[in-house]
Amino acid sequence: MKIIAFTGMPFSGKSEAVKIAKDKDILVVRMGDLVWEETKHQGKKLDDKNVGEVANSMRVKFGKDIWAKRTIAKIKTSYAKDLVIIDGIRNSEEIETFKKELGDDFILVAITASDEVRMKRAMNRGRADDSKNVGDIKERDRRELGWGLSGVIASADIVVSNDGTIQEFRNKVKKILE
Repeated sequence: MKIIAFTGMPFSGKSEAVKIAKDKDILVVRMGDLVWEETKHQGKKLDDKNVGEVANSMRVKFGKDIWAKRTIAKIKTSYAKDLVIIDGIRNSEEIETFKKELGDDFILVAITASDEVRMKRAMNRGRADDSKNVGDIKERDRRELGWGLSGVIASADIVVSNDGTIQEFRNKVKKILE
């Protein structure tokens, strides 16, 4: 089984890359969905603050790679596919866990976009855990960078810039998936 993991700052284009994979009938496992499940399990409302607190508290309690371990367990027990896309890696410990379990079958793809482009997207996207407040978005950036996201992006096997048109980005992602 090959695993391609998408990573990047919030609003960089990971969701669009995931959509492209789904359109090609490639299985996608979003690590954030596991955080959402845990947030609901703890009886908390799904919003940016609660989701961030649960993600962080679980990392503190169980190790920085808790979401990678849960993702691998879900993939191994639930799916038998040749290619799986993972969305949402946030720290080097998660990468180490994936590489230890999957070896050369794990490929990390970082999606990058300028802060200006990301802020415009943030104001237009409507996901349940998104904030429309620029201060909240910058706080989310700080939180995720604090988890080690910049090191994850820097260690990617492939880097895809998403500052151009949506069609240019889609073409780049399709080429990677092929």
